[in-house]
Amino acid sequence: MRAAGAAAADTAAAGRAFSIPMRTRFRGVTSREGLLVRGPAGWGEFSPFAEYPPRECARWWAACREAAEDGWPEPVRDRVPVNVTVPAVGPQDAARIVAEGGCATAKVKVAERGQDAGEDIARVEAVRDAIGPAGRVRIDANGAWDVDTAVRRLGELRRFDLEYVEQPCPTLEELAQVRRRTDVPVAADESIRRAEDPLKVRAAGAADIVVLKVQPLGGVRSALRVAEACGLPVVVSSAVETSVGLAAGVALAAALPELPYACGLATMRLLRADVAADPLLPVDGHLPVRAAEVDEERLAAVEIDPGPWRARMAAARAQWRG
Repeated sequence: MRAAGAAAADTAAAGRAFSIPMRTRFRGVTSREGLLVRGPAGWGEFSPFAEYPPRECARWWAACREAAEDGWPEPVRDRVPVNVTVPAVGPQDAARIVAEGGCATAKVKVAERGQDAGEDIARVEAVRDAIGPAGRVRIDANGAWDVDTAVRRLGELRRFDLEYVEQPCPTLEELAQVRRRTDVPVAADESIRRAEDPLKVRAAGAADIVVLKVQPLGGVRSALRVAEACGLPVVVSSAVETSVGLAAGVALAAALPELPYACGLATMRLLRADVAADPLLPVDGHLPVRAAEVDEERLAAVEIDPGPWRARMAAARAQWRG
């Protein structure tokens, strides 16, 4: 039998690259690109963002290899509750996205570069009105605020009965300060990017909730270990992937012992196309727990030259120390 590393290298060499436009600019990104590979366990996705160096991409490679070569742990639930994600759009579009999403929870992007506090308030208010008093509203600042700004903005937005604020500031120290100065629960996302971070988050008292993403954490099993080390409630979120990548996030959410919050995995509608025959779209606010099978025609419609992506995957694999 050949070594697992050789098998993974062969799988990557046959990978097929894609580029899919986004419906709305999202965190500065207008299209999602990546490499899809197929192994004995199914399809895997490797789609780190353009600015990530090989060392950071290594975990994304490990997650792809796990999906294609090993598969995922057995689930403890057959469907996963999800939130609708609202980009930094105007109030009318925000309300429409919530109505079309069919979810009982909405995550709203705030602190977009070039926008002011009034635009955030109008967007969150529109979402609260659209989802109704029984719905849940959470916001995500992507680390854009300093501590004083975060406390001030949360004071302005808390009347919309926020479930939590995700990554209001960049650092753990700042998150801890915000948490001490507001009664809005704080979720850490960007702070959970490396496996050595979870204990720091807990020790710093920096968060009430942790947001985990499969690819940046090196796969479902690695993310489960991170969740255990954090010892905090978990929200599983996507990195705006195709249905292939989303399926890994669903697998993580399905394997967690407890899942008290809706997950940020209903992001398929942010893309203008998909590669799966049966895209992972929410039904009654939930995603089914299943793998995604790539459709040849759909993949061909978004396929690009795989050379640069195969080279990028090879560089990431060379950095893997797992």
